[in-house]
Amino acid sequence: MNILLRFLLIGGLLVGTRQHTLAGRVDTVLVNSAAMQKSLKCVVITPDQYSSATAKHYPVVYVLHGHGGNYNSWISKVPALASLSDRYQQIIVCPDGANSWYFDSPLNPALRYETFVGTELPAYIDATYRSMPDRQHRAITGLSMGGHGALYLAIRHRDTFGQAGSLSGGVDIRPFPNNWNIKDALGEEATNAANWERNTVINVADSLRNGELRLLIECGISDFFIDVNRALHQKLMQQKIDHDYAERPGAHTWTYWGGNIENHLLFFQKGFAQ
Repeated sequence: MNILLRFLLIGGLLVGTRQHTLAGRVDTVLVNSAAMQKSLKCVVITPDQYSSATAKHYPVVYVLHGHGGNYNSWISKVPALASLSDRYQQIIVCPDGANSWYFDSPLNPALRYETFVGTELPAYIDATYRSMPDRQHRAITGLSMGGHGALYLAIRHRDTFGQAGSLSGGVDIRPFPNNWNIKDALGEEATNAANWERNTVINVADSLRNGELRLLIECGISDFFIDVNRALHQKLMQQKIDHDYAERPGAHTWTYWGGNIENHLLFFQKGFAQ
């Protein structure tokens, strides 16, 4: 084998290896919330080429954790997010939502997570990173409590988000009055029923008009949230709201969420391209 051919083959192998291992950069940042008078940690994943000399701007996907999780849950459980950020050329932001259900609590002024994730955090990302700062290039999704939060925030902040998804989302909180700290934000359901009615996704969806949001809703068929997801799907069909809905084998587990998050990033990428 001549020297030139050997060099080209080795170079090709090296390039091929480099392309296979490209991954985004994972940073943890502190973001101030004026509404809550404190700073919160967020993971921000930027594509591999973000730090290059180009002036390219990127769409942003906000990915929300579930109850009992934090800002680090997604990247620690699904490290492939770094590679997916690069594959789809998206900035991925994972904020800390505590166990808030992403509400602005009508009872507790210390809980202003709707304001933080729906307003303050996008403003910070757009001021700090080369994002595409318009609703057409912002999407939001999440798992469980975060699936509820993603739909809740997108519907209530349609000027901020153009697309939303939900993985195993608790999209109707009313059947679970004593679970997952919901009453810390809304009060006891028996004495604060109006708070629960106003802040459950299946009712918030009443304000939607067709075409205002691109929506992807999915849930595992063995998940305890499957019935409320089916009910939301039926309601959206009755309201003639276009949306993608999927039921897949799986339960309320990281195996399901990690195995399906790429579907959401691909769905959003198609929407960004439009």
